[in-house]
Amino acid sequence: IGGKVAVLHITKIILTHVGIVNGREAKPHSRPYMVCLQKNWLHVCGGFLISDEFVLTAAHCRENSETLTVVVGAHDLKNKTEGSVRVKNYIPHSNYKRPIWNDIMLLRETVKLNNYVKWISLPKNGEDVEANTLCSVAGWGRLWTDGPLSDRLMEANVYIMNSRACYKRWPEIDYSVSQMMCTYAYGGFCNGDSGGPLVCGDTAVGVVSFCHTYRCNSPENPNVYTKISAYIFHGSTKTLEMLRDFMKKK
Repeated sequence: IGGKVAVLHITKIILTHVGIVNGREAKPHSRPYMVCLQKNWLHVCGGFLISDEFVLTAAHCRENSETLTVVVGAHDLKNKTEGSVRVKNYIPHSNYKRPIWNDIMLLRETVKLNNYVKWISLPKNGEDVEANTLCSVAGWGRLWTDGPLSDRLMEANVYIMNSRACYKRWPEIDYSVSQMMCTYAYGGFCNGDSGGPLVCGDTAVGVVSFCHTYRCNSPENPNVYTKISAYIFHGSTKTLEMLRDFMKKK
């Protein structure tokens, strides 16, 4: 199938700007690595700090070269005292292809770390999380399909799905077992949570990427994330430099 045909078909069944369904409000500032990406003061996507200089998010969160602002230390987005930081550089993966392939991007900015603003660890090269491992996802997205966005950070527990099982659940797309991963649970993500982290233990292992367009938490078509460990060079001790080099941009 030609690339354009495949993309046109895919856009009918998947939702890429994906909020937390069947979740709960997170304890304020319990996830200090979380950031809100905004355009014209409106929530667009999630993301997460991986240093005091870089945010990791989904590549599809920035379209048409638009300008984004990073809000750090946030819990309730109605609280305008939270810190806003302008993005200096946008570094999408050099092989990103809309809407879902290599859906990962670095944002470069400078933030001041404190009790409410911290970064989260990343996995090692090729490191996989075992199926059925309990993890979590969080964001300010929609509370159900076509529902309202949440002003407060929401979270939900999810479980890692077997890669082959996920592959079979997404026959309509070219699902990559090596670069994508899925979760299943009563809760999950929906429109507005793209770019947020899938957290297992104290490590961000995935980036929220896409789900079914009309059923945000569909058991038939599970939530899909970009697998971070697939983008980390073997033997690298400086993860941030590795990511920057891998994306082949300054």
